[in-house]
Amino acid sequence: MPSGLTPSGLPDDAIEVGRILDAWGVKGWLKVLPHSTDPEALFAAKSWFLQAPDAKFRPGFNAFSGTVAISIEEAKTHSDSVVAKVQGLDDRTAAEALRGARIFLSRSSFPAASKDEYYWVDLIGLDVVNREGVALGCVRDLMATGPHSVLCVEYTATQEDGTQAAAERMIPFVSVYVDAVDIAGKRITVDWQPDY
Repeated sequence: MPSGLTPSGLPDDAIEVGRILDAWGVKGWLKVLPHSTDPEALFAAKSWFLQAPDAKFRPGFNAFSGTVAISIEEAKTHSDSVVAKVQGLDDRTAAEALRGARIFLSRSSFPAASKDEYYWVDLIGLDVVNREGVALGCVRDLMATGPHSVLCVEYTATQEDGTQAAAERMIPFVSVYVDAVDIAGKRITVDWQPDY
Protein backbone atom coordinates (compact mmCIF):
# COMPACT_ATOMS: atom_id res chain seq x y z
CA MET A 1 0.00 0.00 0.00
CA PRO A 2 1.43 3.41 -0.93
CA SER A 3 2.40 5.68 1.96
CA GLY A 4 -0.19 8.29 2.91
CA LEU A 5 -3.05 5.75 2.90
CA THR A 6 -4.59 4.71 6.22
CA PRO A 7 -7.03 1.77 6.47
CA SER A 8 -10.41 3.15 7.48
CA GLY A 9 -14.11 2.52 7.54
CA LEU A 10 -16.44 4.41 5.22
CA PRO A 11 -18.46 7.04 7.13
CA ASP A 12 -22.19 6.33 7.44
CA ASP A 13 -22.96 9.53 5.51
CA ALA A 14 -20.38 8.89 2.75
CA ILE A 15 -21.13 10.23 -0.73
CA GLU A 16 -19.16 9.29 -3.84
CA VAL A 17 -17.88 12.57 -5.31
CA GLY A 18 -15.35 11.57 -7.96
CA ARG A 19 -12.53 9.30 -8.98
CA ILE A 20 -8.79 9.50 -9.47
CA LEU A 21 -7.89 9.84 -13.14
CA ASP A 22 -4.12 9.64 -12.90
CA ALA A 23 -0.98 11.08 -11.38
CA TRP A 24 -0.35 14.78 -12.01
CA GLY A 25 3.27 15.85 -12.15
CA VAL A 26 6.16 14.01 -10.51
CA LYS A 27 5.67 14.87 -6.82
CA GLY A 28 2.71 12.65 -5.93
CA TRP A 29 -0.17 14.91 -6.94
CA LEU A 30 -3.41 13.28 -8.11
CA LYS A 31 -5.61 14.34 -11.01
CA VAL A 32 -9.28 13.91 -10.04
CA LEU A 33 -12.46 13.77 -12.09
CA PRO A 34 -15.21 15.21 -9.86
CA HIS A 35 -18.80 14.02 -10.34
CA SER A 36 -20.01 17.60 -9.83
CA THR A 37 -19.40 20.69 -11.93
CA ASP A 38 -18.89 22.55 -8.63
CA PRO A 39 -16.28 20.56 -6.66
CA GLU A 40 -16.31 22.79 -3.55
CA ALA A 41 -16.79 19.76 -1.30
CA LEU A 42 -13.47 18.33 -2.54
CA PHE A 43 -11.73 21.60 -1.69
CA ALA A 44 -13.35 21.90 1.74
CA ALA A 45 -12.72 18.35 3.00
CA LYS A 46 -9.34 17.65 4.55
CA SER A 47 -9.91 13.87 4.53
CA TRP A 48 -11.02 11.83 1.55
CA PHE A 49 -11.96 8.16 1.61
CA LEU A 50 -10.94 5.89 -1.26
CA GLN A 51 -12.30 2.57 -2.48
CA ALA A 52 -11.01 0.42 -5.32
CA PRO A 53 -12.44 1.03 -8.79
CA ASP A 54 -14.88 -1.38 -10.38
CA ALA A 55 -12.93 -4.30 -11.84
CA LYS A 56 -14.29 -3.55 -15.33
CA PHE A 57 -12.89 0.00 -15.09
CA ARG A 58 -9.45 -1.03 -13.92
CA PRO A 59 -8.79 -4.77 -13.75
CA GLY A 60 -5.92 -5.83 -11.52
CA PHE A 61 -6.10 -2.83 -9.16
CA ASN A 62 -4.04 -3.75 -6.09
CA ALA A 63 -2.92 -0.51 -4.44
CA PHE A 64 -5.15 -1.25 -1.43
CA SER A 65 -8.25 -3.19 -0.46
CA GLY A 66 -11.32 -2.09 1.46
CA THR A 67 -11.48 1.60 2.35
CA VAL A 68 -8.55 3.90 3.04
CA ALA A 69 -8.43 7.50 4.25
CA ILE A 70 -6.08 10.12 2.87
CA SER A 71 -5.24 13.57 4.24
CA ILE A 72 -5.33 16.35 1.66
CA GLU A 73 -2.61 19.03 1.88
CA GLU A 74 -3.94 21.05 -1.04
CA ALA A 75 -6.65 20.74 -3.72
CA LYS A 76 -7.29 23.13 -6.58
CA THR A 77 -8.90 23.42 -10.00
CA HIS A 78 -6.75 22.62 -13.00
CA SER A 79 -8.37 22.85 -16.44
CA ASP A 80 -11.48 20.61 -16.39
CA SER A 81 -10.43 18.59 -13.35
CA VAL A 82 -9.18 18.91 -9.80
CA VAL A 83 -5.63 18.22 -8.67
CA ALA A 84 -4.74 17.32 -5.11
CA LYS A 85 -1.64 16.76 -3.00
CA VAL A 86 -1.94 13.94 -0.50
CA GLN A 87 0.07 14.06 2.72
CA GLY A 88 2.75 11.34 2.61
CA LEU A 89 2.30 10.56 -1.11
CA ASP A 90 5.45 11.99 -2.63
CA ASP A 91 6.15 10.39 -6.00
CA ARG A 92 4.45 9.79 -9.33
CA THR A 93 4.60 5.99 -9.12
CA ALA A 94 2.63 5.93 -5.86
CA ALA A 95 0.09 8.35 -7.32
CA GLU A 96 -0.28 6.27 -10.50
CA ALA A 97 -1.07 3.20 -8.38
CA LEU A 98 -4.27 4.93 -7.23
CA ARG A 99 -5.60 5.51 -10.77
CA GLY A 100 -9.30 4.68 -10.91
CA ALA A 101 -9.92 4.76 -7.15
CA ARG A 102 -13.35 6.07 -6.18
CA ILE A 103 -13.42 9.12 -3.87
CA PHE A 104 -15.95 9.48 -1.07
CA LEU A 105 -16.54 12.32 1.37
CA SER A 106 -18.55 12.51 4.53
CA ARG A 107 -21.73 14.50 3.76
CA SER A 108 -21.14 16.43 7.00
CA SER A 109 -17.87 17.81 5.57
CA PHE A 110 -19.63 19.53 2.63
CA PRO A 111 -19.66 23.34 2.86
CA ALA A 112 -23.05 24.81 3.73
CA ALA A 113 -25.18 25.57 0.67
CA SER A 114 -26.36 29.13 0.11
CA LYS A 115 -30.00 30.09 0.48
CA ASP A 116 -32.09 28.43 -2.24
CA GLU A 117 -29.16 26.22 -3.29
CA TYR A 118 -29.12 22.48 -2.73
CA TYR A 119 -26.76 19.59 -3.17
CA TRP A 120 -28.17 17.06 -5.60
CA VAL A 121 -27.53 14.28 -3.11
CA ASP A 122 -29.95 15.98 -0.70
CA LEU A 123 -32.73 16.09 -3.31
CA ILE A 124 -32.56 12.46 -4.40
CA GLY A 125 -35.24 10.45 -2.62
CA LEU A 126 -37.52 13.41 -1.86
CA ASP A 127 -41.22 13.09 -2.66
CA VAL A 128 -42.61 15.54 -5.20
CA VAL A 129 -46.14 16.93 -4.87
CA ASN A 130 -47.92 19.70 -6.74
CA ARG A 131 -49.74 22.71 -5.29
CA GLU A 132 -52.96 20.70 -5.09
CA GLY A 133 -51.22 18.00 -3.01
CA VAL A 134 -51.18 15.42 -5.83
CA ALA A 135 -48.20 13.05 -5.48
CA LEU A 136 -46.05 13.19 -8.63
CA GLY A 137 -43.41 10.67 -7.58
CA CYS A 138 -39.97 10.52 -6.02
CA VAL A 139 -36.74 12.19 -7.19
CA ARG A 140 -34.50 9.39 -8.51
CA ASP A 141 -31.88 11.56 -10.23
CA LEU A 142 -31.09 15.02 -11.52
CA MET A 143 -29.84 15.97 -14.93
CA ALA A 144 -27.75 19.00 -15.84
CA THR A 145 -29.04 20.61 -19.04
CA GLY A 146 -26.79 23.65 -19.20
CA PRO A 147 -28.75 26.61 -17.88
CA HIS A 148 -30.52 24.62 -15.15
CA SER A 149 -31.01 21.19 -13.64
CA VAL A 150 -33.97 18.90 -14.21
CA LEU A 151 -35.58 16.66 -11.59
CA CYS A 152 -36.00 13.08 -12.84
CA VAL A 153 -39.11 11.98 -10.92
CA GLU A 154 -40.08 8.30 -10.87
CA TYR A 155 -43.72 7.31 -10.38
CA THR A 156 -46.00 4.34 -10.98
CA ALA A 157 -48.15 4.61 -14.10
CA THR A 158 -51.11 2.52 -15.17
CA GLN A 159 -50.56 1.04 -18.63
CA GLU A 160 -53.26 0.61 -21.29
CA ASP A 161 -53.68 -3.05 -20.27
CA GLY A 162 -54.26 -2.03 -16.64
CA THR A 163 -50.87 -3.15 -15.33
CA GLN A 164 -48.63 -0.91 -13.24
CA ALA A 165 -45.16 0.07 -14.44
CA ALA A 166 -42.46 2.53 -13.42
CA ALA A 167 -42.44 5.76 -15.43
CA GLU A 168 -40.47 8.98 -15.26
CA ARG A 169 -41.36 12.65 -15.60
CA MET A 170 -38.94 15.51 -15.97
CA ILE A 171 -39.52 18.75 -14.04
CA PRO A 172 -37.19 21.74 -14.53
CA PHE A 173 -35.59 22.64 -11.20
CA VAL A 174 -36.18 26.38 -11.51
CA SER A 175 -38.13 28.79 -9.31
CA VAL A 176 -40.94 29.24 -11.84
CA TYR A 177 -41.91 25.55 -11.27
CA VAL A 178 -40.45 24.75 -7.84
CA ASP A 179 -42.38 26.41 -5.01
CA ALA A 180 -40.61 24.92 -1.98
CA VAL A 181 -37.93 22.42 -1.03
CA ASP A 182 -38.28 20.93 2.44
CA ILE A 183 -35.21 18.77 3.04
CA ALA A 184 -36.22 17.90 6.63
CA GLY A 185 -39.77 17.06 5.53
CA LYS A 186 -38.44 15.14 2.51
CA ARG A 187 -40.73 16.97 0.10
CA ILE A 188 -40.56 19.24 -2.93
CA THR A 189 -43.66 21.24 -3.87
CA VAL A 190 -44.00 22.19 -7.53
CA ASP A 191 -46.33 23.99 -9.91
CA TRP A 192 -46.75 20.99 -12.21
CA GLN A 193 -49.61 18.75 -13.25
CA PRO A 194 -49.57 14.95 -13.55
CA ASP A 195 -50.49 15.07 -17.25
CA TYR A 196 -47.61 17.36 -18.31
